[in-house]
Amino acid sequence: MGKVRLLDLEKHFAFYGAYHSNPVNIDIHMVFVWPIFFTALLLLYFTPSLFHLPSVEFSLFGNNVLLFFNIGFLLTLIYALFYISLDVKSGLLAAFLCVICWVSSSFLADRLGFSLAWKVVLVAQLICWTAQFIGHGVFEKRAPALLDNLIQALLMAPFFVLLEALQAFCSYEPYPGFRARVEARIEAEIQEWKDKKQKLIS
Repeated sequence: MGKVRLLDLEKHFAFYGAYHSNPVNIDIHMVFVWPIFFTALLLLYFTPSLFHLPSVEFSLFGNNVLLFFNIGFLLTLIYALFYISLDVKSGLLAAFLCVICWVSSSFLADRLGFSLAWKVVLVAQLICWTAQFIGHGVFEKRAPALLDNLIQALLMAPFFVLLEALQAFCSYEPYPGFRARVEARIEAEIQEWKDKKQKLIS
């Protein structure tokens, strides 16, 4: 029957990659995608615990940190498990980064308090999203992936930029031939988009 489409890494990577083929746009996303995830967790720290689960307190750099099993934790868990299911090796690294973001954002949120935290999150999100829209409008010259598939784009963005970094700096591939197969699918999707765009013009 083949791989379940939900867990088809090539499909997800090609979908996202077709909207991020320009090197400058990719670099912009590498810088600004994970801060979006981090600051989202920062704000979600203030949501109530799920099913009234108790918080966990532990020491971080000599300071006590309260971790709540709330929507922020649930989001972290979903992202982490999804990435591991796509590719175990890079997925474990991505899951570790997700957990680091959850713990560190909880630490920062607890120190800032809600009245200051939401302002920090607002500014950070505006900067990060603006930079990415500039990347698409000026360099990629194509609308962001989230306009076509919001959930898939938001889920794949952190993993996409991580895999791009691993491929660029470590020549990592989830399996032999992955890069070549994905690049072929990306080129095909970009060509299909160009053909549709040309038909609309003519």
